[in-house]
This record gives sequence, structure tokens and C-alpha cells, in this order.
Amino acid sequence: MGRVTERRRVIRIRDGAVSTRPDTLVAEEPLEIRLNGKPLAITMRTPGDDFALAAGFLVSEGVLGAADELRNILYCAGATEDGVNTYNVVDVQTAPDVVIPDITLERNVYTTSSCGLCGKASLDAVRTTARWSLDASPRPPFPIEPATLSALPDRLRAAQRVFERTGGLHAAALFTTDGELLDVREDVGRHNAVDKIVGRALQQGLLPLSSAVLMVSGRASFELAQKAVMAGIPVLAAVSAPSSLAVDLAQETGLTLVGFLRGSSMNVYAGEHRLALHAATATD
Repeated sequence: MGRVTERRRVIRIRDGAVSTRPDTLVAEEPLEIRLNGKPLAITMRTPGDDFALAAGFLVSEGVLGAADELRNILYCAGATEDGVNTYNVVDVQTAPDVVIPDITLERNVYTTSSCGLCGKASLDAVRTTARWSLDASPRPPFPIEPATLSALPDRLRAAQRVFERTGGLHAAALFTTDGELLDVREDVGRHNAVDKIVGRALQQGLLPLSSAVLMVSGRASFELAQKAVMAGIPVLAAVSAPSSLAVDLAQETGLTLVGFLRGSSMNVYAGEHRLALHAATATD
């Protein structure tokens, strides 16, 4: 299996002084995901937690939702013409009674959702395939204090072990509503980091994650909001901005979506009923 980091020679210039030195970089390799022996998707990822990544990907596609629906995941031996196992191809084998949806069209929609028609189709696809509905009213352990959310970015950053060495990884983490870290994964792609989180939860029989908060580095795209909804996660928080389609999905599904979570400041774009807002001032 590939390493999480690799070393490369770099020319370093500091205050006019030139030197050479080895630099630690995050590894990036393709992962082909096969479903019951048939090629399904290829994603660029940081090697590690590949089985969880594949399982989480299939949760977001509406194929898997419970641990007993997953029979096995394995690396494909002889993945190349000369029979070498590259550890870059995995085959997800579902239980015999699992009905496989036709996800080819949905994958095309999800990856080309820049136009209005495609965006509407994407929202419909998630709404019709999500296994769990997000509660329309807060129930324990919600509501969550904004101060608790404010502490999550620092806790996420502190848990990013590989980022400290490379500066080139995104991260996703699950927290309780009290701010306790449940799990954290890193990857060159933020969507992969979320898939690894969700896939591990599936393998442990923890779906839906109806009492958890998903914290991501970077922005909150439609794809990340989709993955949260499909895993039954009620709160998605990001340190940067959401996309317009992510906000639309959050509003339609009841997902609590928080962006620009920095220090004590944040923007709540949807699902404010899960936050303990003790005072509010209406402003333009």
C-alpha cells in the first residue's frame, strides 16, 4: 500500500539565500472502486483507510446504509497486466439481498451540477435516495451551543497529524454536541476525508449519525452536504464558505449548515433550530 507522505527534493529560497533540501509531501494516488466486480468510480486520494473510503462513497450513493449490507471489501490482486497488486483498486462486495440502484446517471449529475437544471436534479436525487430524514425539530442531544461550535476548528487542526508535516491535507472530523472528538480522517480531497469518516461509521454499525456534528476544513460544497445528509448527520460545519447548491440542499432536507466558522464568528445558512441562539438581532 502507498505511503501517506513522500519525500521530494526542493530548492528553497529564503531572504535571497538558495539551498536544497528534502521536503515532505502528501501522497496522492488514484483509487478505483469496483462494486461487485464491476468498475464504478475513480478518485484521487491519499492512501490509507481505503476500505472505509469505498464504503463511505457507497453510502453517499445510496447503495449501503448498514453494516450487514456489506459482505466484504478487498484489494484486487493482479490489478495490472503483469499481475501486480497496486493496492489502488478495491472491490466492494455487497450482501446478496442488497438492491443496487442505477447510480450512473446520478454520478454524472453530481459531477456536473453547475447549471440550474442539473442542480435541481441533484437535489431531487439526494432527497429521494436518503435513507434517513433529518429531524425538523431539535431533540436531545440538541440544541448545540455556538460556543461549542467555535472550539471545533482548533480541535480539528490539533488532530491533523499529517497536515503538520505537509500542509497539504484536508480533514473531516465527527464531534459530539459537547465538542468531544469522535473520529478524524485526513485526505488530499475533502470529499474523501468525509467518505473515510462515514465508511468507518458504517463498518462499526453506527449509521445514522443522528447525534453527531461533521466538521470539515475548507468550504462546504454540495457534495459534502450530500454526504452528510446520506449518512444522517444533522450538522455540517465548515471553516470557509458553502456553495449556493449546498445551502439549497440544507434548506430542503433540514440539515444545519454553518460556514465561515472562525473564532467566535460563524454564518448559519440553514437549520438554525439546532443551535442554542439565546439572543438574536435582526439586521440587513
